[in-house]
Amino acid sequence: MNEIKKPIKRGVLRQVLGKEYFILKRKYNWIFTKKKYSKHKSHNVYRNSVFKHKSLVLRPLKDVDMYLQENKRTNLKIAIRHIDLIEIKPNEHFSLWKLVGRPTKRKGYKEGLVLKSGKIDKDIGGGLCQLGNLLFWIFAHSPLTITERYRHGFDVFPDVNRKVPFGAGATLSYNYIDLQIKNETENSFIVKLWMDETHLNGELLSKEKLNESFKIEERNHQIKQQSWGGYSRHNQIVKIVSTENSETEKIIVENHAIMMYNPFLENKKTKGNNI
Repeated sequence: MNEIKKPIKRGVLRQVLGKEYFILKRKYNWIFTKKKYSKHKSHNVYRNSVFKHKSLVLRPLKDVDMYLQENKRTNLKIAIRHIDLIEIKPNEHFSLWKLVGRPTKRKGYKEGLVLKSGKIDKDIGGGLCQLGNLLFWIFAHSPLTITERYRHGFDVFPDVNRKVPFGAGATLSYNYIDLQIKNETENSFIVKLWMDETHLNGELLSKEKLNESFKIEERNHQIKQQSWGGYSRHNQIVKIVSTENSETEKIIVENHAIMMYNPFLENKKTKGNNI
């Protein structure tokens, strides 16, 4: 029925303590896990491009100071240095936060835009969700298996100039809201990231040429009014894998979000939809 309960407002102290608890829990998991995480940068340059994508860095958003967007550029530059040219070998797991680490002022991160309980706020390292969105979209177009991915429980911005389906991304919050994938193939892959004057760019390269191609489609998109008066948005993101002789498809994520705007009123002033 896609029924979503009305959000519960929690106190600031509970939010802070809860966050630190989950951070420590994830660190404990990292220490004692038997998983092998990717951590080495490749000295080789693979020439087989699996998928390439880019996203606009500076997005004018209604009621949002542009200095936060400028700071996002700085935060992205710092973060991608830890991921660029990372090699993902067979049976290895890729964890964005295990590679990037905790964003702090000491490391050069600045105050950027974040979402807290569906509202726009600011925090050190804000804006890194754009990196999660980019990497999710790239990994979705590959044979790599997405094992951990989260989305905002709120749909904050209307669809204006949206390049990918709603929910085709990954939100981030150090370190327990992570983006993780596993390489269950016998091939090796390299993640390449860079920034130009306007865009964050990414590409996945493979050691061996792939024999299949990948396409992502949105299915079953719905907007529903909830019993408590608000609206919610729902869809499925499907991966279609094609080979010379066959085609298969699989639902890789489902999205359920509370809409923070009236879905039936066009907002022409809002430009952009992702953080």
